[in-house]
Amino acid sequence: MNKFVKGLAAAGVAAAMSQGAVAACGDVTIAEMNWASAEFMANVDKIILEEGYGCNVELIPGATMTTFASMDTKGVPDVAPELWTNSLTAPLGKALAAGSLHKLNGMPIIGAGEGWFVPDFTLENHPELKTVLDIIEHPELFPHHEDPSKGAFYGCPAGWGCQLTNNNLFNAFDMEAKGWLLVDPGSAAGLDGAIAKAADRGNNWLGYYWSPTALAGKYGLKMLDWGVPFGDKDHWDNCITQAECAEPQQTAWNISEVNTIVTDSFKQNNDPKASAYFSKRVFPSDAMGAMLVYMGDNQAGGEDAAMEFMLNYESVWSQWVGVQAANLIKKSLN
Repeated sequence: MNKFVKGLAAAGVAAAMSQGAVAACGDVTIAEMNWASAEFMANVDKIILEEGYGCNVELIPGATMTTFASMDTKGVPDVAPELWTNSLTAPLGKALAAGSLHKLNGMPIIGAGEGWFVPDFTLENHPELKTVLDIIEHPELFPHHEDPSKGAFYGCPAGWGCQLTNNNLFNAFDMEAKGWLLVDPGSAAGLDGAIAKAADRGNNWLGYYWSPTALAGKYGLKMLDWGVPFGDKDHWDNCITQAECAEPQQTAWNISEVNTIVTDSFKQNNDPKASAYFSKRVFPSDAMGAMLVYMGDNQAGGEDAAMEFMLNYESVWSQWVGVQAANLIKKSLN
């Protein structure tokens, strides 16, 4: 009996130590952005932080500009898993320099990029169209659904950081004078719907998009060369990406910057192993693409896709965490 009691006591101490180790992570808020890959990533992060490190995770709806503004001024949420920061260079740089925000991962998705896209059949049917400069001379190939005499260029929905950039580039290339209309798709679903509708009908489509995405893979979207080099970075940061840009100049799209950003509070007060996880968490393009196709084909949300990823890509995510965390996560999945 004495040995039994001692055994129970030892087990209790071990359990307490284990609980203490994971309890150090505490509460964490993560931005669940309003597009598929970011929704998926936020839910993967939730599973790993909760099951591997004992964090108490709350997902908070977000979008590029609103999430950054909230993190910058209020320190909430703690984590933005997939923040596209081309339109935030100046304010983000200021926050990083001040130490209020930290960049833990400068490449969370391999092969990520944004710009202007067309379906692959457009380039196949019109081999003379090789660049943005070539395409904007032919609005008749991309007729607007309400006014076929004009070409339709699809920009970003209101509230997305890329809306200002696309509007300014539309003006820089003098597209209105060349017969184009700038279309606000209204939402992510509206943008995806416009692409799908055009591609399914074999119609040309021109607009903003990004990769890797299920839609880009499904419809063979090709990112266009601009036909002009990337211009002055100062002009990009302080004019092209801003609401007030009196004289936008022609330029290629800036090299896409996608980051995992955390608050100083998270880095200082939560489990250091959680910060280390974010610095190692890089999604291969094939795995990310497969999960986005899964979401599209099954009308699945980020939570379902995250579980599918955890069950089928252990060889990927196990490299992001320590052995102890990996074992805890695997047990939770059984």
